[in-house]
This record gives sequence, structure tokens and C-alpha cells, in this order.
Amino acid sequence: MGLEHFAPTLFCGTNQKGIKIMARYSDLEYLKLSKWDKFLYKLGRFLIAIPLGIGHFFQKVGRGIVSGAAGFGRGLKDIGSTFKNGDGITKGSFVVMGLGNMARGQFLRGILFLLFEIIFIFYMVTTGGYWLSMLPSLGHQGPMEEYNPVLDTYSTVYHDNSFKILLYGVLTIFFIIAFIYTWRQNVKQAKITQEMTEKGIRLKNGKEDLRSLVDESFYKTLLALPLTGILIFTVLPIVFMILVAFTNYDGAHDGYFNSLFKWVGLENFNTMLSWSGGSKVYSATFGEVLTWTLIWAFFATFSNYFLGMFVAMMINKKGIRFKKGWRTILVMTIAIPQFISLLYVSKMFARNGIVNGFLLDMGWIKQSLPFWDDPTWARITVILINIWIGIPYLMLIVTGILMNIPADLYESAKIDGASGWKQFSKITLPYMLFITGPYLLTQFTGNMNNFNVIFLLTGGGPTNPAASGASGAVGFTDLLVTWLFKITTGAESKYYLASVVGILIFIVVAIISLVVYNILPSVKNEEDFQ
Repeated sequence: MGLEHFAPTLFCGTNQKGIKIMARYSDLEYLKLSKWDKFLYKLGRFLIAIPLGIGHFFQKVGRGIVSGAAGFGRGLKDIGSTFKNGDGITKGSFVVMGLGNMARGQFLRGILFLLFEIIFIFYMVTTGGYWLSMLPSLGHQGPMEEYNPVLDTYSTVYHDNSFKILLYGVLTIFFIIAFIYTWRQNVKQAKITQEMTEKGIRLKNGKEDLRSLVDESFYKTLLALPLTGILIFTVLPIVFMILVAFTNYDGAHDGYFNSLFKWVGLENFNTMLSWSGGSKVYSATFGEVLTWTLIWAFFATFSNYFLGMFVAMMINKKGIRFKKGWRTILVMTIAIPQFISLLYVSKMFARNGIVNGFLLDMGWIKQSLPFWDDPTWARITVILINIWIGIPYLMLIVTGILMNIPADLYESAKIDGASGWKQFSKITLPYMLFITGPYLLTQFTGNMNNFNVIFLLTGGGPTNPAASGASGAVGFTDLLVTWLFKITTGAESKYYLASVVGILIFIVVAIISLVVYNILPSVKNEEDFQ
């Protein structure tokens, strides 16, 4: 694998021999470098890949926008030419969907198009238009005390529901987009059927269309239900969450029982990210929690990875007895629910817990260790306990991979006089990194959102006094995801700030994932281990 394309011609310094560390090297020149120079070269390449990856991502986004705009223009041009050159039936299908198909014998397609149009018009006239008209205001009248002449007393009367307006308004927009797409397909079908009829080509009838759905177009049938599920249960909630970030939706403004909520623009983002006035508390807190989240994700990922690999290699080593027994013992930690084991471990390391009690009884310490009371102790402790949780997973994964490394590679290395460390660093580790590269990435992003370990062990504590002005009683071990949970619970329940944090988490995770994914050897050089 050539190394000359790994980095551009950029120089960040030279070593004592005057070798340009960041220069482009050919394979032969790279092999002549010292270990230190090779390390600096690889480190420099990684650092360069970060801004290059971000730039490449935005370049792709820009090309996608340009391509999308060009495609939209071509679509409008095609619609215009279809109407201009179409006959009466084709032009009529612009208003009556499915007319082009039904008039030319494709009754099944035409009826489906027409039925969709009827449903859409009925929905928009009866309810869709109302939800869409209320979306800009999110409601005009909230709960009010009104006199009830029957009961001769005042009672609360509820009117508009901001939550339902936002939800059904978004659903209506999705339905409109689906209608526009279906209408466009209807116009295409009208054009195609006209051209085929003019050329004397026979059109498919209803039976042939149904048969194609389980034959050559079966992939469309299979993808229809999952795609619908993704749109309804994944895309729609994400869009809803993003829109909540632009409102004042919280416990005091729940949209129905207490008060309506409304649009506030970028005010919430300004509160979270601004470094002026009272907002500085939120921005500083977010920066601190984000820093700890990244540190936690790094150690939680790579400590488990390398220690799990070491345990798997030890168990897999020739001469080790009771291999199945050792694996079974480790897997037992997976079988026990974390909700039970982590809460128990949390009590074990408390000031009056078993661990401190044992150490005091043995005379090894004079006072209880602050496992959960001191920020540094708490952070180190959760990382160490996470190793106990994560090693069994990695052990199982690595065991399967180790069994698939060709034995002749190790035999050849032994013949050449390679030590155990050389065999590991030149054969085992590269193979492992190549195979498990994508897993490492997903594990890193997963640890950034690892709610269970932090919340069940420490609850995010100990409390950070400097962040007392921010919502959620932020602690020193809080991750962004646990802070998000705290923001949405309690009397305030600031869902709008939680949505902002959720969006920022998504941006951070997306950037890290895209950059790292594009420099993984298993992605760039898929054929190397095939």
C-alpha cells in the first residue's frame, strides 16, 4: 500500500537529521525513516486529515446542493415540456391525477393516483389546512378560567394545543411533500404512456403490474414498509426535536394545560452558546461537559479495546486450560442487567460501602476514600468500572477475529526471528484495527451517549458549583446525554434547551464520525485483507 498519497506536501518541522517530517515520502523513503520519524509522520497525517475531512464533508454538501438545484431545474423544465407537448389527456392529468394512465388502459395505476389525490384533498380541507394555518403561531388561545352557568362556578377551559399543532403541522408538511412527489410521478407516467402509445408499444395492465411487484420490482415492495417506518419513526421525531429547539417549550409552557408555547427563533442557541451576560454559564458548562464527554469516550473505548484484546489473546493462547470456563465467567457480567450490577457497584464504592470498610478494617487507609465525592476520583473510578463492563464484549469479538488470522503468518514470523511483540505489532494489531475499525468508531460514538454507566454509578455527581446557574444541576461526571436528561426532568423541564443540546451532540458526533470514517484503513483500502 503506497504512502505517498497519505498527506500533502506540508512541513511542520524537522528532526535532528533535518528530515522533513511531514513531506510526501515514497514507500522506500518511508521505510528508511526512524521509528520516531515514522510516528511523527503518521501523527501529522492524522492531524492533517481532520481539517481535510471536514473540508471534504462540506465540499460534498456543496456539491449535493448544487446537484439538487440542477436536478430541480431539470424537473421543472421537464414538467413544462410535458405540458407543452402533451395531448389533452396528458394535460388533464396535471389536474386529475391518474387520468393519463386510466385513459390508456392502466386502470390500477390510475385509480391509485386518483385515490391518493382524493385523500390528500379531503385531509387538507378537513384538518390539514387548519394545522398548517396554526403552525406559524402555535396556537392563539391557551387555558382560561371561564364561568360555567350550569355549575355556577369558574372552571378551566382548554383551547388550543401547541404540541398537537406542531406535531400535526409537521405531519401535514410531510404529507404535502409526499403529494408533490406523487404528483410528479403521475406527470411522468402520463408522459411515458403517451409516448409508448404513439409508438404502438403495449402498456402493462393491472395484472402485470401486480406480478411485477413480486418479480422484477420486488425490491420496491420489500423497501416500501421499512422506508415508511423510517420516515415516521425516525425522520419525523428528528425534525420535531429540531423544531422544539426554536420554541420555549418547557414545564411552564407545556402547550396545553399550563400555557401555550411559541416560536423564539435562535434565542435558545444564543443562550447555550453565547459568552456574554448570564448565558456565559451555559456556554462554559457546555464546553466543560463536552470536554469530559470526549475524554470519557476516548478512555472508555480504547481501554476496553486493548485490554479486551489482551484478555482474549491470553485465553486463546496455547497451553491455557479451562478456556471455556474463563470465557463463561467473563460473559456472566454481560448476562447480569446493568441496572442491578451498576447500582450495586455504586453502593460498594460509597463512603460507607464495602470497599472503604474493607480498606479501613485492614488498616490500609485512615479515612474513607472519596470515590464519588471528589471530581478526579469519580472520573477515574467510572472509567475503571467501565473496563470491567466492556472487556467481556471485546473479548468475544476479538476471540472470533483471532481465530481467523492465518496461522502461517505467525509461523513465517517465528522463522524470521520475530519476537512476540513484533508478531503482535506487525500482524495481530494491524489485522485487528483493519477488521474492527468501524466497530471502534461506533463504540466511540456510543460511549459519548453512554447513559447507563454514568447515571447509575454517580448520577452525574459530584455537583459542579461553577455550573449551578445552568439547568439540570450539572455534575463533574455528567456527559452531554445525562445533562440532557436532567434538563428535561424536574419542575422546569426545559425541553427547548434539551433539544439544543441534542442538536449540538448530533453535530459533534457527525463531524467526528465522518472525519474518522474517511481515514479508516478498512474503508479506504478494503481489498488489503481480502
